[in-house]
Amino acid sequence: MDRQHASASGFLVGGADVEARVRRGELVVEEVSPAGGAELPGALLHHWRGTAFAPGATAKDFERVMRDFAGYPRVFAPQVMRASVTGGQGDRVQAVMRVRQKHVITVVMDVTYNVVFGNSGAGQGWSSSRSTRVAEIEGTGTAKERMLRPDEEHGFLWRMNTYWSFEERDGGLWMQVESVTLSRGIPVGLGWAVRPFVESVPRDSLEFTLRATSAAVRR
Repeated sequence: MDRQHASASGFLVGGADVEARVRRGELVVEEVSPAGGAELPGALLHHWRGTAFAPGATAKDFERVMRDFAGYPRVFAPQVMRASVTGGQGDRVQAVMRVRQKHVITVVMDVTYNVVFGNSGAGQGWSSSRSTRVAEIEGTGTAKERMLRPDEEHGFLWRMNTYWSFEERDGGLWMQVESVTLSRGIPVGLGWAVRPFVESVPRDSLEFTLRATSAAVRR
């Protein structure tokens, strides 16, 4: 992505076909990893990319939305339940978010991210959110709420990284987000519940995030 952002004509990837579809008003979401995720020893890796265009929006609008972590529960509800900055300053911060993912079953997790923002000063910029800790929460909102120990977790999501690129041109803002998630292997006997979750959530979550961000920067 550093090489991508250093290219004057290739700041976003996808080619003429993707750009033409986005210009027609389509939100383009495509899987970069093999269908169903890349299999690794004891894990599955999911890599998705989404591209959208927000007419009238600017790079400053995007940065204002993405840097306002306290506003995430409003912008990204119901997926983000709460968010706050816990360290760092300026373009490098540490943030903690409570996220909720639902597909057949509902899973709530507290995720710690290292977040980095970058801006070329010419209407182009990027950000990365790399997870450093993902903890599954049980009994959310009840007196029995607790953080599961690592040996108790189901491994629905092991790591959640998000990479944004944005470019102001054509009377609006082009946005591209890449999601890379890692889930543990599917436990024997739980495939009926776990497989739909780990295979559907990466795409659904990316598409939801891109639509919500597009709406927020347009506002």
